[in-house]
Amino acid sequence: MLLYRIATEGFYAVLEPGTTELRVLRSDPFETPPARWEFGRTVPLDTAVPLAPVLPGKIVAIGRNYREHARELNNPMPSEPVIFLKAISSVIGPGAPILLPPESERVEHEGEIAVVLRHRLRRATPEEARAAVLGVTCANDVTARDLQRTDPCFSRANSFDTFCPLGPAILIHAGHTDLENLEVITRVNGEQRQRGHASDMAWGIVDLLVYASRMMTLERGDVLLTGTPAGVGPLVDEDRVEVEIPGVGILSNPVEDFRS
Repeated sequence: MLLYRIATEGFYAVLEPGTTELRVLRSDPFETPPARWEFGRTVPLDTAVPLAPVLPGKIVAIGRNYREHARELNNPMPSEPVIFLKAISSVIGPGAPILLPPESERVEHEGEIAVVLRHRLRRATPEEARAAVLGVTCANDVTARDLQRTDPCFSRANSFDTFCPLGPAILIHAGHTDLENLEVITRVNGEQRQRGHASDMAWGIVDLLVYASRMMTLERGDVLLTGTPAGVGPLVDEDRVEVEIPGVGILSNPVEDFRS
């Protein structure tokens, strides 16, 4: 089951497997379990305009969670997860342009699996962490690589406006194993650049939630970016970036040069 947030009202709507119409959700998806959701009117999927599927209170990002990615950047593999915060003002939805800022000469794509929290999580057990997941969506943790290499922390390089595309929908988490069986694929202009699996992560999704919840309280609607696989590369004007998680859909964004 896929949860969309659609224009212009920003209402949530649900797409059931095998159907082509969205059902507008009357219930709060963060407060009410999916089995008790109530629905209103229907909207044809091909006429709906998806927005970023969540407006998070904070974005918690993980660096160097794939060994091959750390290796391609000549970075040592950390002994524990690397956490940084990404500005919520960087969030955009499907179809919105990624803007290349004048402050950076090398902006790169980073396709990732993003986790959306259903409710508050603090010093969680693995069981509590898994139960707190509303679902997963596609993310592009766009990075100003030249700035990242010179800064002592990652927040500036990853927080420019438009540097966090999310979408197109949230795949609702309903099982006990699906968080371990996710794949993420990144394409630029139709050419595959990245492909990674949750099993390739140094720290799995549940482990990351447990770890992050020790340092900070995670709130409903917060987003955890779980790291990017190898294959990151530069973006230039008029590129189109696609991040796909099978079962979720394709997050597609054009690139525009804001420097000229």
